[in-house]
Amino acid sequence: MAEALNLVTESPTPAIPGTHVAIRGATKIFAAPGGGTPLHALGPITFDLRQGEFFSVVGPSGCGKSTLLDLVAGLSAPTEGSISFEGTEIKGQVPDGVAVVFQEDASFPWLKVFDNAAFGARRNGLPENEVKERVEHALAFMGLSGFAKAYPSQLSGGMRQRVCIARAMVLRPRLMLLDEPFGALDQQTRLLMGEEMLKLWRETGSTVMLITHSIDEAVLLSDRIGTMSARPGQFIDIVETGWSRERGSETAMDPKYGALQSKIWSVLRNESLKALGA
Repeated sequence: MAEALNLVTESPTPAIPGTHVAIRGATKIFAAPGGGTPLHALGPITFDLRQGEFFSVVGPSGCGKSTLLDLVAGLSAPTEGSISFEGTEIKGQVPDGVAVVFQEDASFPWLKVFDNAAFGARRNGLPENEVKERVEHALAFMGLSGFAKAYPSQLSGGMRQRVCIARAMVLRPRLMLLDEPFGALDQQTRLLMGEEMLKLWRETGSTVMLITHSIDEAVLLSDRIGTMSARPGQFIDIVETGWSRERGSETAMDPKYGALQSKIWSVLRNESLKALGA
């Protein structure tokens, strides 16, 4: 574990070649209502997200996983430290080339599937012929072509999440941030959605950062997995999975799969007990 700690906390500055997101001493402290004790939610974290990798973050509840994603997305600014995307510091706004998919169903109930998928591209001012081409490709890729004229209320939960992913795909992001996007789905659907996510990652070449409570999901999908401590969250272990880029659900049959699960759980269990006050 000492080697992993050194990997996280001693990353060189400036970022090493191939770095897509450089996090330097990022800390997030929330002010308490009524002048109480501020909540130190996250950090300090120093870490490099590599170009084109699939990186997952696991950790106990309340450790700051989603807070970290918000900082990288530009939805919130760090209290201290800095975060850079493609060499430019992120300053509290979502940079061009970044897309975010949340756990909650973020489809617009008043728009049909096609218009849901087209929403971001139209808002960015893309010509309608290009929007049409991108949306048709994204819907076909996500298996939704036959539902282009349906409303979200006519779809299952898994299909609605596919609509949200298609909307992100239409933007052709270079960095995709996923905050528990499959958390509300049953296990079988989660596995299928995970495979779709891997296909999308391979097709687009995007860098992906996934926040998840599921060790299984993290091990199946990731090139690297970062385990966070109890609050204030910091990376305490980084695991390289060594999987092929062409991996899928069959990876779960590899003997190494169980060994990786055990390794991550051995670290996460102690931090989860701390978070519960045990």
